Amino acid sequence: MNRPIHSITEILDAIAQGRNRTNLLRKYEQRLIAFLVQYIPGWVSSNMLTALGFMGNVLVSLSFILAALCDRYWFLLGAAGFAISWFGDSLDGRIAYYRKKPRKWYGFVLDLAVDWLGIVLIGFGFVLYAAGYLKVVGYAFITFYGLQIIIALLKYKITGIYTIDAGILGPTEARIAVSLMMLIEIAFPGTLQYLAILADLVLILSCYLELKKTLRAADARDREEQSIPHN
Repeated sequence: MNRPIHSITEILDAIAQGRNRTNLLRKYEQRLIAFLVQYIPGWVSSNMLTALGFMGNVLVSLSFILAALCDRYWFLLGAAGFAISWFGDSLDGRIAYYRKKPRKWYGFVLDLAVDWLGIVLIGFGFVLYAAGYLKVVGYAFITFYGLQIIIALLKYKITGIYTIDAGILGPTEARIAVSLMMLIEIAFPGTLQYLAILADLVLILSCYLELKKTLRAADARDREEQSIPHN
């Protein structure tokens, strides 16, 4: 029978399995997750947390739509939605490792699929909120976020190491940044669309840098495999 995990060091080691984190806030984020997993009721499953995270993204998308139709103060709902999204998305897999009941491949597939659907919904909400040609900013965000996912999968295939971060930037930093952009939009209407352009440029640069790293890793693996004599 598996021994229960008690110490914070053991919890941190357990929840770190299956992922290599490099994001700026990883130290504080992992400690917060290590604290939270101890208090999630036993009847709450990983799938329930995944669903909760997805509902958070639905709220973010809905906040864009309501801000466009009613009042920009609905962006407060979007900031809350990102908090809910972080909670569900960050704890669904980690709670499984904490309970020593991981479903690595099932969780991997489900997490990616749900994340992608959530991003599509958020991008759709932005397109409805944005004016004129700036609608393309939402489309670009969906496109390059999708490319980021593809690059992460390719890197995993080549190196055997899976990471959800692009250098010091990860999903947590992205959620915080967009939440701040929403709050700024409440005080200064019209700024969100231009801040979103900046966010797209950062995402494009991140994709470019990660693609370069992945191509180097692919080239190194090709050279390694070609140097191995075939029987």
